Amino acid sequence: MCGIVGLFLKDKSLEPKLGDMLSDMLVTMTDRGPDSAGIAIYGTPSVGRAKLTVQSAKPAADFAGLEALLKPVDASVTVELKSTHAVIEASSALATAVRELLAQERPDIRVMGSGDSVEIYKEVGLPRDVVSRFGIRAMGGTHGIGHTRMATESAVTTLGAHPFSTGADQCLVHNGSLSNHNNLRRELVREGMTFETQNDSEVAAAYLTAEMAKGKDLGQALTGALDDLDGFFTFVVGTKSGFGVVRDPIACKPAVMAETDQYIAFGSEYRALVNLPGIEGARVWEPEPATVYFWDHEKAA
Repeated sequence: MCGIVGLFLKDKSLEPKLGDMLSDMLVTMTDRGPDSAGIAIYGTPSVGRAKLTVQSAKPAADFAGLEALLKPVDASVTVELKSTHAVIEASSALATAVRELLAQERPDIRVMGSGDSVEIYKEVGLPRDVVSRFGIRAMGGTHGIGHTRMATESAVTTLGAHPFSTGADQCLVHNGSLSNHNNLRRELVREGMTFETQNDSEVAAAYLTAEMAKGKDLGQALTGALDDLDGFFTFVVGTKSGFGVVRDPIACKPAVMAETDQYIAFGSEYRALVNLPGIEGARVWEPEPATVYFWDHEKAA
């Protein structure tokens, strides 16, 4: 049993409050998964800039002098430290070189997410502690997703926490369990995907990344997941401009959605949504089994 939440903003006036609203939603779901928690926040991209969110179990050692280490590759690089995580911002043209140098010189640092707009923070512990540790409430953005985990099939570790990110500006949170993830993992490895954990949810994230690399949008990739993934699942997925939800055909994992003129929200339970502005007038519904729900800021523009 896990708790998942998501918030996709239509009203730009709410963007400075995204982190605060999403944090409240996730903390409300604490009793669905007290082992670890994580949040992905999608901010407004800066032209020509890329972000890399990284984590270390030994931040004092691994983050010491990190910005100076990377400067020879990109003089414009910046490093913002946030407890066990850091956000590296670099020129988009040099981001790959920065990442390669990081892997070479600081091999114990792990990448949580990368892209133009996403920042991903996740750690072992209660949602309220994770939110406080990384200053999530002060963060603004256009959309975000979160997860609080009760581990059932893999270890309680930072890398095992959600969201899982396997592609630029892409991430996924999952409530459920996949039964064909080992076979699918082998197929994806043959296609060139790499994995950090044995978690079935990371396989789901990699599947969507591989499908979108073939030219599909998020909605099309989620539709394919209904045929190719076996097991019980509710997924909430983020991309640079999009937000998607899908449940398996049996839909035994709880889910509720709400929509107003200001936002679209998802929660494992309705109580995750009760503090959102205007919720009393929202259209509230339970997502249908085997049905893809997909929104995109770029397509709405």
